[in-house]
This record gives sequence, structure tokens and C-alpha cells, in this order.
Amino acid sequence: MAFPEHLQHLIQHDQPLAQLTWLGIGGPARYFAEPHSREQLIELVQSAKEQDVPVRVLGSGSNVLVRESGFDGLVISLAAAALAQVEVDGNQMAAGAGAKLSHAITHAVGAGLGGLEHLAGIPGTVGAAICGNASGAGGEIGSTVAAVEVLDDDGTVRTIPADQLQFSHRKSNLSGLMILSVTFQLEPRDVSTLTKRLQKLWIVAHNQRPFDEPRIAQPFIDPDGFSVDDLIQQAGMSGMRLGNVSLASNKPNYLLAHSGASSDDVVELLNRVREQVSLQSGIDLQLNLQIW
Repeated sequence: MAFPEHLQHLIQHDQPLAQLTWLGIGGPARYFAEPHSREQLIELVQSAKEQDVPVRVLGSGSNVLVRESGFDGLVISLAAAALAQVEVDGNQMAAGAGAKLSHAITHAVGAGLGGLEHLAGIPGTVGAAICGNASGAGGEIGSTVAAVEVLDDDGTVRTIPADQLQFSHRKSNLSGLMILSVTFQLEPRDVSTLTKRLQKLWIVAHNQRPFDEPRIAQPFIDPDGFSVDDLIQQAGMSGMRLGNVSLASNKPNYLLAHSGASSDDVVELLNRVREQVSLQSGIDLQLNLQIW
């Protein structure tokens, strides 16, 4: 593929992806780019579209499993500052899709705006959180969204207002779209009260994760009204290990990748868990992991 000459400096060939994901598994991307501006991002997407090269966006890598064969296309990172800005205007906050959700939450709380703090501890970027309608004890992120700006694969930028957005349990109608930015409609509240609440929520979230294991991911979505942890425990699969991957014994919806772990190990273990949970409860667990 021949990218425009003025974009060549952005392109890395055969970029290893394992080091960019939490699980630390997987092969390279044929092309990899981290655009420094919206204009560069649009041109990259247009160029790939013209040459029938598939494109995927990589956020923080917290919910991505890359196969050892890698990805035969263009992987775009939105981590550059220009694509991860967070700005407050009155009771609204605009956040680039590449912004870390934790940063957006902290920014909102510091500005005295409530509505996102209950999502503390959820990893990933704003774009991923919106696409998957991330939820916490205080509700779903979709309820705070005023508008979403997306980039179509032909390079067209358009804004989708709240009345055209559809959010349900851990789902939205944004799947498959490249999110550029999100505008939140938040509520003015006392900064000190918000800060104390956020600190408590961070402590709770921290205590729920097996931090002694650096290569982790949450593979399944909690079904509406159920806990994946409980379902796996009831199926007798807590702590199960296959090859070099395992489920945490105390929090089995955490997948641990040990030294030498492979994508095949992960997929096989998840298939076995889904099968056993389905037999025990009749519930078909849905994947939180994106498998490339």
C-alpha cells in the first residue's frame, strides 16, 4: 500500500501489537500509525479506504486480544494529545475518543461536574467506553451523552445527537463506527463532595482487581441482572488454568496471561467457560474482549 508521501513519516511497518495490549499477546500490524492531528487521521482513513485496506482503532488495549498472526491492515492509535483532549464548557464536557476514561472523570470532578464518577476504575478510553456503554454502580455512561462525533470510512465527519443514539446494557448503535469525540451533559456539584466520592470509588475499584498480575483483562460482560464472577463460581471454574492462561480464583472474571501465553490458550479457555456456564445457568456469556 502506498500512503501519501506527506503521511509516510507516520507509518510504521510490522509494528508489534503485544506490547500495546494489557494481555501482552499477539503479532504485528502490517501498518501502524499514530496521527498527530484530526486532519492526519482523516487522510489516513481515506487512503486506506481507497486501497481496500481494513482499519482498526487501538485505544488503551485493555480489552483487545491479538492473534499471533497479527492484523493485516492499518491499526490507528488515537493516543496523541490532539485526539485525546478534554475541555469543559458550562455543564458540558467534550472529550476526544483517545482520552483515557479515568482522565475524563478526574477532569469532570475537578470542574465540579458530576455524572461520570461512578465509572471510576473502568479501564480504557472514552471512545471504547461509549461504544460499549460502560456501566458502574451509578448507571451507564450513555445516559450522560449529549452528542457523538464520528468519522466515516470515506473521511466524512458527522455528529450524532443524543436522540439518534441507542444505548442498552453494555451496547450502543455506535459499534463499527470510528468515534472522534464525545460531548457529555453533566450536572454541577460541589467539588469537594465529588472528590471525596471519587476517592472512595477508586479505593473500591482498586481492591477488586488482582493487581499482583500485570497482564490481565476482563473477558466477559456481566449479563443484565447477573454477575459473571458468580456465574463462573457456580459453574466451578474459578481459578481454572489452561496452558499459560488462567482465571483469577477470587475474581474469576479476570483473565491472567502468564509467561508463554498464546491467543489459542485464551480462546480455548473462554470457550470452555462459556460452555460450562451455559450448561449450568442457561446464560450465554458475551465477550468483552475484542479478538483481532
